[in-house]
Amino acid sequence: MSDLDFEVLGVTPDPYAAAPTLNFKLKVDEVTGQRVHSVALRCQIRIEPQRRLYSPAEEERLLAIFGETPRWGDTLKPFLWTHAMTMVAGFTDTTEVELPVPCTYDFEVAAAKYLHALDDGEVPLVLLFNGTVFSAAGVEPVPWHKECHFKMPAAVWRQLMDLYFPNSGWVRLRRETLDDLERFKASHALATWEQAIEALLKEAGE
Repeated sequence: MSDLDFEVLGVTPDPYAAAPTLNFKLKVDEVTGQRVHSVALRCQIRIEPQRRLYSPAEEERLLAIFGETPRWGDTLKPFLWTHAMTMVAGFTDTTEVELPVPCTYDFEVAAAKYLHALDDGEVPLVLLFNGTVFSAAGVEPVPWHKECHFKMPAAVWRQLMDLYFPNSGWVRLRRETLDDLERFKASHALATWEQAIEALLKEAGE
């Protein structure tokens, strides 16, 4: 029976993907010496926010996710970031493979809101692996207890979003709200959505 261990060696933005994607470089070890023909690898990535410190500015931006800081002892819990998958080619002993991780800038998603709130430092991650191993011993599952921890530089996520959305972000609106905003923009002869929102904020005294 094969036995795989995993380690994250690093992470880089993919500048050529159709959508924002981080490439995690994985080291995969087969510790029994058995030849692996291939692995259909799946991965759940979770953020462990309780494993780092936050600046006052970051605490303020995280209010919507975790509430007031006195409650963080109860609310600062690991949560799902995303799922990813890849195929690992045949190897003996050890190999390296890229795990592409699609990312979103949608602030309706807690992970995107969390990552956006960080100025610097590291993002504590845990990668939980499963999937199917094809080897000389036959077809076997990757055990559910296989995991590894990784501290991702927050700057890498910022670099990725700056690459795909330079100095911008996304806000999802209901169709009715979008129609109202479009009418406001047209009636005030404003050229862009940003100008329309700035005008509304000015009217509100913000």
